[in-house]
Amino acid sequence: MSPVKPAKQRSPRSIAIGIGLFSLGTILIIALFVLAIPKLTESGKIEVKLGTDTFNAGYAQNLAPPAAEAPILFSDVANGQRDIYLVHTGDDPLKGWAAFDARRAGQPRNCTLTWDRDAHHFVDPCDRSIVPPDGAGLTHYPVEVSPGEQVIIDIRADSRGTTTTSSIQVTGTAR
Repeated sequence: MSPVKPAKQRSPRSIAIGIGLFSLGTILIIALFVLAIPKLTESGKIEVKLGTDTFNAGYAQNLAPPAAEAPILFSDVANGQRDIYLVHTGDDPLKGWAAFDARRAGQPRNCTLTWDRDAHHFVDPCDRSIVPPDGAGLTHYPVEVSPGEQVIIDIRADSRGTTTTSSIQVTGTAR
């Protein structure tokens, strides 16, 4: 008698069931990738959203004095494409806010506008052109003051087609 146990023979039926289940699983996975996933992406039901649509600049009470003195530059540290200036006019810190691009359309990042305190306007460092203090001609972003008195800038408004290039009247103490 041999000390090795003889191998158990598998029945043809169990082999057929195993092959059938493996084949069915493979077909279902292929169907998922071929039919379901493309249908979801084409229908617009899958939407990739990175980040937020708004930028919280801070408390209106704290921002109003320096923003009335000179525009505040907020640099886009994520990709450098959306540097903006925030300005405040008037005496009420809850009203009179405006935000606009820190560069003229089509200009590279090294052409970010600089504020000339003496002349009270922006200067494009690349071609020395002048931009008025209200950012006229630049893309403006909607600004709200939240119930918690936070200055909120809608930085994705341009992708939804809700920005404006209209000018605001700047009559504050900016120098």
